[in-house]
Amino acid sequence: MESGSVFLMRSIPVIGLLGIIMAVATYFRVRKKPAGNELMQKIAGKIHRGAFVFLKREYQIIAVFIVVVFGVLAWLLSVQTAIAFLFGAICSMAAGLLGMEAATRSSVRACQGAKDGGINTALSIAFSGGSVMGIIVAALGVFGLGLYFIFTRDPKIINGFAMGASSIALFARVGGGVYTKSADVGADLVGKVEAGIPEDDPRNPGVIADNVGDNVGDTAGMGADLFESYVGSVVATMAIGASMSAVDNTMWMLLPLALIAVGLIASVLGIFSISALKKAGPQSALRYSTYISGILFIIAAYFLIRYLLGVIDPFWAILSGIVAGILIGLESEYFTSGPPVREVGRASETGPATTIITGFAVGLQSAILPVITLVIAIYISYKFGGGLYGIAISAVGMLSTIGIVMSTDSYGPIADNAGGIAEMSEAGPEIRKITDKLDAIGNTTAAIGKGFALGSAGLTALALFSAFQKTVGIDSINLSSPTTVIGLFLGAMMPFLIASLTMKGVGRAGNILVKEIRRQFKEIKGLMEGEAEPDEERCVDIVTRAALREMVVPGVLAVVLPLFVGFVIGAEALGGFLAGATSTGVLLGIFMANAGGTWDNAKKWIEEGNLGGKGTDVHAAAVVGDTVGDPFKDTSGPSMNILIKLMSVVSLVFAPLFL
Repeated sequence: MESGSVFLMRSIPVIGLLGIIMAVATYFRVRKKPAGNELMQKIAGKIHRGAFVFLKREYQIIAVFIVVVFGVLAWLLSVQTAIAFLFGAICSMAAGLLGMEAATRSSVRACQGAKDGGINTALSIAFSGGSVMGIIVAALGVFGLGLYFIFTRDPKIINGFAMGASSIALFARVGGGVYTKSADVGADLVGKVEAGIPEDDPRNPGVIADNVGDNVGDTAGMGADLFESYVGSVVATMAIGASMSAVDNTMWMLLPLALIAVGLIASVLGIFSISALKKAGPQSALRYSTYISGILFIIAAYFLIRYLLGVIDPFWAILSGIVAGILIGLESEYFTSGPPVREVGRASETGPATTIITGFAVGLQSAILPVITLVIAIYISYKFGGGLYGIAISAVGMLSTIGIVMSTDSYGPIADNAGGIAEMSEAGPEIRKITDKLDAIGNTTAAIGKGFALGSAGLTALALFSAFQKTVGIDSINLSSPTTVIGLFLGAMMPFLIASLTMKGVGRAGNILVKEIRRQFKEIKGLMEGEAEPDEERCVDIVTRAALREMVVPGVLAVVLPLFVGFVIGAEALGGFLAGATSTGVLLGIFMANAGGTWDNAKKWIEEGNLGGKGTDVHAAAVVGDTVGDPFKDTSGPSMNILIKLMSVVSLVFAPLFL
């Protein structure tokens, strides 16, 4: 390697370490902001404790899984692969821990910021809190992978890091998703529909659990989700780069690492731009900051590729990945914030049934454009970007500015919690109006983030599948072979199985919580009159235990079933299995995420005063639609992208044993 390339390689983990330091510094800067009056701090304390009770119990369960898998990897493959798995799992857990700590501390300060300085101050605090998660996700990926590349360039070992990240992500996404949506369902059905009290009313026993859920599902869960996409895309590209026919493959393996390091720097600059852009309005500021990061990254990527490879082909793949990510986000935004929302809202005039039918149809329709966008990106990446390597590097390009994407996404739950604290602390309608506006923007950024996550999942899973194919030496998948077709159908079945398990999990946990909230309204005298306090801790405990119970089976199945197919039926059948799971998983995930988002925003559109507003039969029908959509958009839908990537990376890690 040339001296410049050696310096670049050694600089990558340093850039990651600096990013970690910046994330910690941002957290402490947010902590210095005013935290409001005693009541606001009391409410925020309950949310913080509830979130960390859940996280502590979740990590205790995950620790058992980590120990078992560590032993299996050390026994069947190598101790080095097992250590890489452990390191990837620890990085993923650390990202969730710090990100949720920042989110639960930021929301009360954003609420106070709305009181002190209006919408711009609240936006600045909420976004700073969200940027902790954004920066730490990107920085830990850059640091961990960069460090491993210095010590070893063996893809078989580095693949273990990706498996560690993916394993934690599915547990975090499913556990957090079941928690947040069962709490949301319970609080909404009994509080808003049956009792007729406002959202986040302090009389509702489930309201703290609901606010806790925003953090464990949409912050910790989403962070783990995108972290494993980020890591998976880089690892897949490195694995394919290692098999390139060039004399020195090091540059092809180094490129994805250098790109995410540059992407981290571009993301940080985009985050800094928010302070100047917020005068244009919250939504414009969030959008333009993302574009600034993207443009800076594209310029840097062009020169980096020229320097490392001496050819420009991979640049077109990277560009296609970035454009595809933006387009998929905008397509999701259209279906969850555009005319389809009003179409579903108007369907509520004739009851819950038509609300659900129309929302279901819109969700199905919303999967068409993202898939077309993906296949165009795949074609361009393959044709002009260097074959399979081009497809893999396009996923890296899409995810390289994850720091800013994750920051805008994590901002949403903080704004949502700020609104809840405003309502519970009786801050006044003018403050709630500010937080509601920020929350509405947060719903849009969340929908874009989910679309982005699912789009990146498709490209990353395809890249991992290509790396698996290279590793086991399969040139093509023979669809006339019965074993391959068996694998294909079994793989296509998997997303439906996991969707069923997670939806039922939300239903069971939500049912328990609904009964508990009803009991408290009935048995606690003076609760409805505001003269007694609800037993919120019991609700948090009920949902925590139920959610953790429901996350175990989906997580274990995602690891065990691809291994079963690979060992029992064979490597080619496993190739068919991964192809089937990827195709149905991407479609089902986009459909569920967008349908849920449309139902949610249709309800909010009615609550703004349209079609009679709150308290009407139209609103009640929209709330039912939103309740159905909750597990669609925040549990089952997002679980799809982790599922297909986890199964792909497990297959890649164990591929040497299938030869």
